[in-house]
Amino acid sequence: MSVRYTVPGLSADQVAEIITSLQNRLSAYNDLHLTLKHVHWNVVGPHFIAVHEMIDPQVELVRGYADEVAERIATLGGSPRGTVGAVAADRTWDDYSVGRDTALAHLGALDLVYNGVVEDNRKSIELSGDLDPITEDMLIGQTAELEKFQWFVRAHLEDIGGRLTTSGATSETAAADASRSDG
Repeated sequence: MSVRYTVPGLSADQVAEIITSLQNRLSAYNDLHLTLKHVHWNVVGPHFIAVHEMIDPQVELVRGYADEVAERIATLGGSPRGTVGAVAADRTWDDYSVGRDTALAHLGALDLVYNGVVEDNRKSIELSGDLDPITEDMLIGQTAELEKFQWFVRAHLEDIGGRLTTSGATSETAAADASRSDG
């Protein structure tokens, strides 16, 4: 990736590294907001309305994060790729695997989705903190909100002793199964 110009104080090599990291965040956010909308459409059961209505504000927030990240890429002199093809090419995770299912099953699977997004955001924060505090600040704010939403999800999955139904699950399907059977 080459840039013709960038912001003052950063070299072209530094910017290329930041843009690569941000492009991965852009693809993750585009995937996440579509996944959240998929859950919104496919959740059923006694907790339907609570989860259905809890998801939409998060969809809008994540869409906003995608826009903010894309605009940061452009500000740095890059060209953000927001296509389905870019998401597929950048993807290091499996496609969301739960279809029509209970609220608890979807929340169990979403807990693992959020684990991946937050972990990858923290890697981008670390990278950008060494190079660009503006990008770092943006990602810190976004990650804080994503962690808060994961807390909302986990509140449905936690028992009185603080154990998560998703504890030990290594796939969305396993997390959904464990959460469904506990619900």
